[in-house]
Amino acid sequence: MTLTSTPPVRVTAEEPAPRVSRRTGMLNWVAVHSLAIAAAVVFVLPFVFVFLTSVMTDQQALTTNLWPDHWQWGNYAKVWRTPGFLTWWRNTLLYACTGTVLALVSSFPVAYALAKFRFRGRNLALMAVISMMMLPPQVVIIPMYLFWAKQLHLTGSLWPLIIPMAFGDAFTIFLLRQFLLTIPDDYLEAARIDGCGHFRTMLRIVLPMARPAIAAAALFQFFYCWNDYFGPQIYASENPGAWTLSYGLESFKGAHHTNWNLTMAATVLVLAPVLLLFFFAQKAFVEGVTLTGVKG
Repeated sequence: MTLTSTPPVRVTAEEPAPRVSRRTGMLNWVAVHSLAIAAAVVFVLPFVFVFLTSVMTDQQALTTNLWPDHWQWGNYAKVWRTPGFLTWWRNTLLYACTGTVLALVSSFPVAYALAKFRFRGRNLALMAVISMMMLPPQVVIIPMYLFWAKQLHLTGSLWPLIIPMAFGDAFTIFLLRQFLLTIPDDYLEAARIDGCGHFRTMLRIVLPMARPAIAAAALFQFFYCWNDYFGPQIYASENPGAWTLSYGLESFKGAHHTNWNLTMAATVLVLAPVLLLFFFAQKAFVEGVTLTGVKG
């Protein structure tokens, strides 16, 4: 009887799967975040340049030396004390805040009706709202200007820009309507069973649930009014007491075209409120914009 010995089995040392997955995940993280960092640098560099220039001296501004030799924080005080700058701030706040409130108050019931009511001509009304979004304001600016100037005599003020907000805004209506479509009709039916009418259902049930969309629409409208240059140029250019920051900044730049540090300081003072508002409200803004596209 012979005994045959079997050769030993060689075990190949293979790399564990978890290590491979960790390495792949690390490479993916580096690739994704490298692109994100590069994009962030591209977007942030102009703001950094504007800020650094705003705290430079008159001699150093727009030279090859991009870092301030002496930080001139007094440039902001000079801009703030410029005659008319506080008036521009007051007018811009009046235009942005009042216009935003009026647009939301007038647009929300229309959006609620287009989203939850079933009536003849609803699709036609929605098409009219979308058509108004596509219509450039320059197309109707001449008859609108003649109306406000010849009939109501309100040119030289911001009222031709504020009053139309009380009759709804097409983009705000469309944005709110898209969000209201995502609210189940069961909530509305339960409210009607409990005895709520349409108006009370809108205020007590739908309005609290639509806060993310309202916040997003409010930010959109506020940013539009704050940055609006075309409207104040058409209606308020003849009266310096009715200028806004966007139009007044152009006048400031023309008066201080050799003092780029002061021009950049004025730009920072105009941008700062918008950036701070978006920074603190970005969660509600992103949530509202995301949820408005869930259902068409």
